Amino acid sequence: MFFWIATGIFIVSFGLIISERLDKTKVAIVGAGLMMVLKIVTQHEAFYEDKYAIDYNVIFLLIGMMIIVNILSKTGIFQFLAIKTAKLSRGKPIWILILFTSITVIFSSFLNNLTTVLIIIPVSLFIADELELDPFPFLLSEIMASSLGGTATLIGGPPNILIASKVHLTFMDFIYHMTPAVLFVFSFFILTIKLLFGRKLRVKEEVRQRVLAINEHNLIKNYSLLIKSACVLGLVIPGFIFNDKLNIEPATVALLGAGVLLILSGENAQNILKELEWSTLFYFIGLFIVVSGVIKVGLISKISDSMVSLTKPNAENMFFTAIVILWFSALVSTVVENTILITSIIPLVINMAQAVLPSGLDFKAIVQHPTLMPVWWSLALGICLGGNATPIGASANVVTLGLAERAGYPVSFKKYLIYGIPLTIEMIVLSNIYIWLRYYIFKIYL
Repeated sequence: MFFWIATGIFIVSFGLIISERLDKTKVAIVGAGLMMVLKIVTQHEAFYEDKYAIDYNVIFLLIGMMIIVNILSKTGIFQFLAIKTAKLSRGKPIWILILFTSITVIFSSFLNNLTTVLIIIPVSLFIADELELDPFPFLLSEIMASSLGGTATLIGGPPNILIASKVHLTFMDFIYHMTPAVLFVFSFFILTIKLLFGRKLRVKEEVRQRVLAINEHNLIKNYSLLIKSACVLGLVIPGFIFNDKLNIEPATVALLGAGVLLILSGENAQNILKELEWSTLFYFIGLFIVVSGVIKVGLISKISDSMVSLTKPNAENMFFTAIVILWFSALVSTVVENTILITSIIPLVINMAQAVLPSGLDFKAIVQHPTLMPVWWSLALGICLGGNATPIGASANVVTLGLAERAGYPVSFKKYLIYGIPLTIEMIVLSNIYIWLRYYIFKIYL
């Protein structure tokens, strides 16, 4: 009975979120409350047990970075960067879009996606406002670029970190296998957004000249605060890059940086905290609990087991399994946050490998078996890129659209889907081609 109740809560919650008839944060909180009141997920499980609990690392990482970005925004640096980029692009919107998108890919390869969009989106909103443009093409392109960049390296996002941890993969393993895939997909993505938005992004000549005439240096309001903020970011960013070696979670790095900057800046802490995206934070909290409920009752596992039965993997060739994993993980990650989803799929792949690979192999030999490796790379691509399809598919999507709504540019669920679904399908098709060519045609495993 719990299975059907939890599934019902999940379907109704996401149906209401998609329909936009009720505020998504209210829906997520009510759904979470029902999951706990009905004991599908107990409060203790939702708050404390690793298997089902809210991902506090995501929540506090967001809080820490929101504080840092909020203080940084008071310096005028985002406006400075926006105008500087416009001048480098000679005020041509499509080239500004391409430049911002490329920067986002690079940033998110070494920072987590959330940090990247918190830095890039305010700059994009400002330049769109100055050029009197709809910021949607910028928001959409940067959301997708952040997930692409995050796929390229081990430290780019939680799914890669979790896969690397379970499979004992190194930083260079991801450089050899995932970075070429990202470059391949990104080259087509840039061409697509140029075709999609090139003609739509038009500005009047007087507006373009007005923006080019702005002295960007005059936009810096507080050099002292900018220096302090830059110093803190100069320590926080390496902290993210080397957090695994330091054995410190990214949230800890972000919170420490936020606390130090609050002290150095002299800003009123109460005023800074008032300006955080609290509705986004509580939306995440509710969403984590709702999804944990359907994981606990076995909905995700049932879907996964059916997928294994369908693919019938064997020790000689797992091509069909790799492709199904790619599309399955991409499809499910459109509605299930990728950190939660990856924790349910990794055990499935490991169990499958133990069942079909030769007995007598130790654990590391099993999970790193040459036949299985394309399955892991397919999982990483599918789960990182699939979330691009919907506004709720990844944390970066939710945060970006929350920032846009707060700035006065709300994006409807329907409008996002019209562009998000076909662009995501393109990415997954290209990933499919990459997997097929590299591992099954040219057989390049190194």
